Amino acid sequence: MPLARETKEQVISEYAVKDGDTGSAEVQIALLTERIKELTEHLRSFPKDNQSRRGLLKLVGQRRRLLAYLIKKDNARYRAVIARLGLRR
Repeated sequence: MPLARETKEQVISEYAVKDGDTGSAEVQIALLTERIKELTEHLRSFPKDNQSRRGLLKLVGQRRRLLAYLIKKDNARYRAVIARLGLRR
């Protein structure tokens, strides 16, 4: 399930490092987090939807890899992102 255009634009504007930024690690992590939240809510309603569960696990793995990249490159940015998103780590 893709994000709604308004939601996606809001997340991008909120987490963008500079104007027109859509590809920084912060923006990608924030977008993945929003998709993960939506899929989690979907799976609460439809617990037997195994295809969506597989997609959710793929998104979680992708976000974990991006967070690992960010902690390796810039620890301060990593800490700022997980604090803003409320992620555990």
